[in-house]
Amino acid sequence: MGKIALVTGGTRGIGAAIASKLKEDGYTAVSSYVGNTEKAEEFSKKTGIKTYKFDAGYFESCQKAIQEIENDLGSNIEIIVNNAGITRDKMFHKMSPEDWTAVINTNLNSMFNVTRCVVEKMRENKFGRIISISSINGLKGQLGQSNYSAAKAGIIGFSKAIALENAFKGITVNVIAPGYIGTEMVTKIDPKILESIISQIPVGRLGEPNEVASLTSFLASDQASFITGATFSINGGQYMQ
Repeated sequence: MGKIALVTGGTRGIGAAIASKLKEDGYTAVSSYVGNTEKAEEFSKKTGIKTYKFDAGYFESCQKAIQEIENDLGSNIEIIVNNAGITRDKMFHKMSPEDWTAVINTNLNSMFNVTRCVVEKMRENKFGRIISISSINGLKGQLGQSNYSAAKAGIIGFSKAIALENAFKGITVNVIAPGYIGTEMVTKIDPKILESIISQIPVGRLGEPNEVASLTSFLASDQASFITGATFSINGGQYMQ
């Protein structure tokens, strides 16, 4: 059995591509989801990847689920891909406290919840890979996404701190910040708006989920053991730091 890799929000879009790639590359991938059981069951049937329903935004939920996963598979989780995320877009002056809190909880607090449940065992075993999915909009900001941009920027600061704390324990911590990727959600955008988005991308196209997945799998591998605290932009040149 390959190293156990948990992908949160891993049954659709980028998360599904990541979990599938990790399995293809020899890891024992498992995915979490919170909302759409039907889609999760379809994903599991298609890929053979086990899925677990829990809300990464709540610590107790993560504790219970991670214990269940480790009991089921008979080993500790060694790779975490923090991918769970939602949007509640609205201009800030019209944003409700509920919309702010929901996005911060799912997109940022989940970093603490999931990572905290596995990091002690990673430290004991002197090995771990923590890979978190940020966003181009966590780097540059975006109209109507103050909550989302704040959370995605927070992921970067969180990861740098955790990378420093755990580097000498054989744990690497890195961030991937995708731009516009051709997931089901993005391709359903109004064609005129989508055309406008693509016109801002120097390579002239959307990214592919498997491109993000390939980078994730590399960062999980032994070949990436000297890379930690880094943020990788994968956005076709749309935003260059």
